[in-house]
Amino acid sequence: MQNVFDTVVEQTDTTLPCRAYDPEVFFAETPTDVEFAKAICVECPVKSACLAGALERREPWGVWGGELFVQGVIVARKRPRGRPRKDAALVEAQIAAEAAAAVEAAKKVAIPA
Repeated sequence: MQNVFDTVVEQTDTTLPCRAYDPEVFFAETPTDVEFAKAICVECPVKSACLAGALERREPWGVWGGELFVQGVIVARKRPRGRPRKDAALVEAQIAAEAAAAVEAAKKVAIPA
């Protein structure tokens, strides 16, 4: 099995967006943190190779190639812990707003060269 990063010609670890963050962010529990991790991957040069590698390895958890894996399946969003609320539409709107804010925050963070 080939390492995802072996597919990148002359790409150093420090230039990949994921290398500028604590790896724990890609295995976050909160929906907002998961959306932030997904946003980090948006413009990554190895995004498709990362996703392909995760699928090949059957990764059970985490954000890989901009997609969230939960129990080995790609899911659109991380649901908050606990029982669904009666005002689920309001909660979903709040999560969407937090996700949008996380995407904007990820875009503003400078990746060290």
